[in-house]
Amino acid sequence: MIKIIRVQVLNDFQLQLEFSDGSNGWFDGRALLQRTGPLLEALRDPDYFARAFIDAGALCWPNGLELSPARVYEECHFESVGALP
Repeated sequence: MIKIIRVQVLNDFQLQLEFSDGSNGWFDGRALLQRTGPLLEALRDPDYFARAFIDAGALCWPNGLELSPARVYEECHFESVGALP
């Protein structure tokens, strides 16, 4: 089972992620924000979106939103991404 092990903010609504299989990718949160729901409203603020953190291998935010690592992995872009520092 894949897990997210590191997250770094790249810019507004984009996160660089490192996964437990050693791959690195970037996640574009703008696609996520095309959806609706009460937990997504806070993420529309770029400063709040940047508060993303990892909990038990999942991508999370302080309001309780949690995205499964498998789903995030499927939505990541893996081209032209360097390793996290």
